[in-house]
Amino acid sequence: MAKNANVFHPKHYNTGKIEVIRIMEDQLTDEEYRGYIKGQVLKYITRERTKNGLEDLQKAAWYLNRLIKKLEREVQE
Repeated sequence: MAKNANVFHPKHYNTGKIEVIRIMEDQLTDEEYRGYIKGQVLKYITRERTKNGLEDLQKAAWYLNRLIKKLEREVQE
């Protein structure tokens, strides 16, 4: 998978030095955050044929991998 700034760390989602996704993870409850991530995955998967194709699937994978890593960390604690 090619490193694509629009997929992995778009500049327009930074607040100063902090990515908005990190602020959301910190401020939302676990249930809210998981729901948000799942919603993002669903959004990008369902629109890939009509909007950005491969880039949307890469975005869906990025969000899903973020949730997987969070759950793996929780299991290890």
